[in-house]
Amino acid sequence: MPKWIQGEIIRIKQRTETTRSFWLKLDGIEVFEFQPGQFITLDLPIGEKRVDKWRSYSIASAPDGTNVIELVIVKVPFGKATSYLFDLEEGAKLKLKGPGGVFCLPKEINHSLVFISTGTGVAPFRSMIQGLNSKETFPKIHLIFGTRHRDGILYLEEWQKLSEEQAHFKYDIALSREDYNGYRGYVHDIYKKFYSDPKPNLLFYLCGWQNMVDEARKNLLDLGYQKNQIIEELYG
Repeated sequence: MPKWIQGEIIRIKQRTETTRSFWLKLDGIEVFEFQPGQFITLDLPIGEKRVDKWRSYSIASAPDGTNVIELVIVKVPFGKATSYLFDLEEGAKLKLKGPGGVFCLPKEINHSLVFISTGTGVAPFRSMIQGLNSKETFPKIHLIFGTRHRDGILYLEEWQKLSEEQAHFKYDIALSREDYNGYRGYVHDIYKKFYSDPKPNLLFYLCGWQNMVDEARKNLLDLGYQKNQIIEELYG
């Protein structure tokens, strides 16, 4: 079990109307080692019991040989944890431990990867993509991201730039409340369009709210994909 350490918020950036990135510099260590896709757990002073005060957030940055990590967090209406976090300023200290979780890529990637996410569920995928982009070989990746409105698209400029630089990377956005590049609807519409014919060389990673993950898993199995081709992480 990792020990609790302190982290200092060294930067805050408003990503969308309800979402912020927090950069934490971790005390007492020179390099924070983790695998892209893992999370850290915060111990917040908002309750007495573990269930009341512990919150886990995926790391949105890739390992870079430093002790700084990025978290991207959406403010939950009436949420005690995010209300507390969104009141903090740069310089504030947080108690945390990690890394944790097994929502990670295989050591050897022999498949094309399809990342399906909603909201801040894109965080582990951003960590994975950044990590892969620092290596000599870049696998085929299709990022599918869903949210309500265009101003809720996280890291859009990064996806645009990467799609221009990496021939093996593409992304599609599903907006449920307005049109974007021809799509209006949900992430399910996109992967059904591109992957209706099951292939053994695909791995699907799902991350987001439980309803999306549950529906995507069912749809992919109904299409004929195998259980071991679907890896998932739930938010909320």
